[in-house]
Amino acid sequence: MAANEGGRTRRRLSTQERREQLLAVGARLFSESPYDEVWIEQVAEIARVSRGLLYHYFPTKRDFFAAVVERESDRMLRMTAPVPGVPVREQLTAGLEAYLEYVQAHAHGYRAFHRADAAGDRTVRQVYRRALAAQERQILAALAADPEFGPAVEARADVRLAVRGWLAFTTAVCLEWLRTAELTREQVRDLCARALLGVLA
Repeated sequence: MAANEGGRTRRRLSTQERREQLLAVGARLFSESPYDEVWIEQVAEIARVSRGLLYHYFPTKRDFFAAVVERESDRMLRMTAPVPGVPVREQLTAGLEAYLEYVQAHAHGYRAFHRADAAGDRTVRQVYRRALAAQERQILAALAADPEFGPAVEARADVRLAVRGWLAFTTAVCLEWLRTAELTREQVRDLCARALLGVLA
């Protein structure tokens, strides 16, 4: 049923739409403040819902922040999913372009995602680290499917470490880019692409 507010009819959100609304509010708050300084009451107030309804979706603050982190991780993985049969060098530019487009469009969520490792809660940190591990596996799988690198690349400790380091480098670059906007998106894309190809070489 719709609610009437000031003569205007407001559509009741579906369960999924409400959940997305709450996660979007959470992403903004967690991107602006450390985990311990965000209160669940703030989320409920901004979203104009009762605390009881929010707790219906997310039983604890830990569950809520973990859902924010997982949401952003899923978005990033979908946007940068490898394309079978296309060489890594060709995919890299397109994948980074999609990734940076996401970073710009969802800056609050991106910052919130990368604040998770600094959260005091061990479970939240584990969610974040699992998400980074999924990104790492995705890149290694794309390298393994490329004849230039071959299947054996996934088993090489030096390559795994290089990819892990590159993800940390790309994160640092993107967070600084959001803060200062000193480079264009194309410049950031090319910088990150050169960095990965350089360590793999």
